[in-house]
Amino acid sequence: MPPFSKFRPTRWPWAVLALLQGGCSILSPAPTLELLKGVGGAVGTAVTVASPSARDTVHHLQGRIESICIQLEPDVLLADVVPALQLELREQGVSSRVYDGAGLGADCTVWLHYSTGIEWDVPPLASEHRPYLSRAQLVLRGADGRVLSSSGFEINALGMGKWASTRRKLAPVVKALVTGFEG
Repeated sequence: MPPFSKFRPTRWPWAVLALLQGGCSILSPAPTLELLKGVGGAVGTAVTVASPSARDTVHHLQGRIESICIQLEPDVLLADVVPALQLELREQGVSSRVYDGAGLGADCTVWLHYSTGIEWDVPPLASEHRPYLSRAQLVLRGADGRVLSSSGFEINALGMGKWASTRRKLAPVVKALVTGFEG
């Protein structure tokens, strides 16, 4: 029995054509390498936009805070820090007001003081350097200056969360500041 007799007459031309086709796209390592590069790039981007976690939280608050006054820090160079703080405080059910200068807000019982650090680097899929929030320290103080709560974050050496939004970076810190829980 000839080897091709098992094939039906309508199928064997397709089998011959399949055997004559080049196997470059199937046997070449290039598609695999491209896939690995793509997956690696996606994982790298995901890692750099993940939000960092709060650390070094100290919490001495008694009861729930209803409102906070934010002392505007003119040395902070990123314009989205205060709006991000206010949005995250609102998420925690705390109203806030911003004051620029001393002597204002005499009726404030709780003050939020903050400091930040920025660094410059090139984001994924970009070609120009941009600043990013690399660390922040938040401190709640009573009207008498006593520390009620503090928390912060810092981008780790691997750059986890480097390109996350300012709000996403500050969210776990504000939550830890208000609740006392870093999780």
